[in-house]
Amino acid sequence: MAHKKLLTVYSVAHAAVDFSCAFLVYRTMLDYPELALALLLYNFCAFALQMPFGLLADGWNRNGIVAAAGCGLVALAYLPFLPAVGAAVIAGIGNGLFHVGGGLDVLNDSKEKSSALGIFVSPGAFGLYFGGVLGRGTELPLLLPILALLLFAVLILLTANRTYGGFTSLNEPAVLTLPKGGGLSAILLTAVVALRSYMGFNQSLPWKGTGSWAVIVTVALVLGKAGGGFLSDWLGPKKATALSLGLAAVFYLLSGVPVCGTIAVFLFNMTMPITLWAAARLMPGGKGFAFGLLTFALFLGYLPTALGWPSILTTPLANALAAVVSAAILLWGLKGEKTRC
Repeated sequence: MAHKKLLTVYSVAHAAVDFSCAFLVYRTMLDYPELALALLLYNFCAFALQMPFGLLADGWNRNGIVAAAGCGLVALAYLPFLPAVGAAVIAGIGNGLFHVGGGLDVLNDSKEKSSALGIFVSPGAFGLYFGGVLGRGTELPLLLPILALLLFAVLILLTANRTYGGFTSLNEPAVLTLPKGGGLSAILLTAVVALRSYMGFNQSLPWKGTGSWAVIVTVALVLGKAGGGFLSDWLGPKKATALSLGLAAVFYLLSGVPVCGTIAVFLFNMTMPITLWAAARLMPGGKGFAFGLLTFALFLGYLPTALGWPSILTTPLANALAAVVSAAILLWGLKGEKTRC
């Protein structure tokens, strides 16, 4: 029960951290001339730096403190005298530390299961969406995200201390070793996450910005990430990958229809917890580094958008092909897993 409480705190805190980062950008940075640089630095610090953060967290074995410190740093980014670039860097580092600390504890506690990973990662999409929406307005005071972040920092420390009887976590001895063929699997998992990230920034769903479809798609995204973990635990990661991405390709072909496009988004995102689970299995003594490796892949998928490159995903067929390619890469990456398939 104690571990379930920690998972609950981390999951809700995930939504709060991502909300606060999006809210900070939309409320305070949109009018700055250096906005593009601030966004690039934020994403680099939040995602690419999780690799070295994860490596350090693996060895330090104080995951709750790392996650709580991340919450505190995001709150610190709200200081009014900070320039946009400075606030973006501090918020990005805080975001990265939270994800590494929380992700490591969830990976340790989940053992051979993917469902907990899906529960942890999925609320972030809610946070990003509603942080952007409310950040564009002026009704919500800046003080509210700050107080929420500080509250979650305290809750994480208290719950981690109660769960583990102290602040020492359950990390295995920090050793970065890979099994035979593990290097190729790590590259393939990185590639499929980079492609998923690119899809998230570039897939063509013109109707998504009309009416309430933006909210509906966000819900589908959240439920897909959460549901993918349960599907993997039920069928095994290979069958879950083939089923979810195969059906996603079919529904992407029909994605001009909003309902079909929403189902495609739901199905496509079901493999997120599977990739995290598989990466952690490759490096049991470096789960934090493995987590960071895949968030680095998220940054790689964001770079074409940051550089202003035109999207290659302009048609339903292109989206469907991306789902098929994702399935092929991930199934290849999972080839060595001794699991139900």
